[in-house]
Amino acid sequence: MEGIEALVFDVFGTVVDWHGSVCAELKDLGQNLALNADWDAFATEWRKGYLTNTSRIAREGAGSGPLNVDVLHRQILDDMLSSPRWAPVGSKLDEQTRAHLNLVWHRLNGSYSTKSGLYQLKKHVILTTLSNGNVRLLVDMAKHANLPWDLVLSAELFSCYKPNPEAYLGAIKHLSVPPEKCAMVAAHIYDLRAAAAVGMKTVYVQRPGEAPENVVVKPSSEGGEVDVVVQSFVELASLFSETH
Repeated sequence: MEGIEALVFDVFGTVVDWHGSVCAELKDLGQNLALNADWDAFATEWRKGYLTNTSRIAREGAGSGPLNVDVLHRQILDDMLSSPRWAPVGSKLDEQTRAHLNLVWHRLNGSYSTKSGLYQLKKHVILTTLSNGNVRLLVDMAKHANLPWDLVLSAELFSCYKPNPEAYLGAIKHLSVPPEKCAMVAAHIYDLRAAAAVGMKTVYVQRPGEAPENVVVKPSSEGGEVDVVVQSFVELASLFSETH
């Protein structure tokens, strides 16, 4: 991490616990409406729809789908609630309830030790998001989870989704630092590969459930493809304490 001036963070899955946060709110909704459903499966399917669609739009370009994640999440939600599996849930959710539920992604809680690690890192480097989440979502989430970003960048600002290289190049441009002085921090190897392809350094943070089964990510010092592997942001901050 020597020479790094800015850390660029993926958010969903890397910084915040999307699965636990969404499941908790779904369970509360189910209790309030006397609905019984597999809320874990519901949250997982919603997230899978997000990953599938953002990947497709990143590949096919603007015009192939909405570039605002709130709009995309709502499309996926409505499609799910009209499907045979989730129609019994959909029949109980009016427009106001659906609109509120759709914004659950603005109310995600930080993963373990996220906040303390970020506050330690903030003493040493610039901290910014680079997420497929839209700007308002990221701002609301930062306020909800007390995330101390210096800057909020979204792929929405660059009219694309990650892993389109324009997202990473756009972040580098606005940070006014060369790519080798920026490090992408993510729990997803595809994100780090795309960042490395434009010259950024890469930090893989291990998060349960975010990596495909049997995938082991190693640092370059051990023959792997990323620069650094850490278990937490606190561990990452300790590396900066050693080099700054």
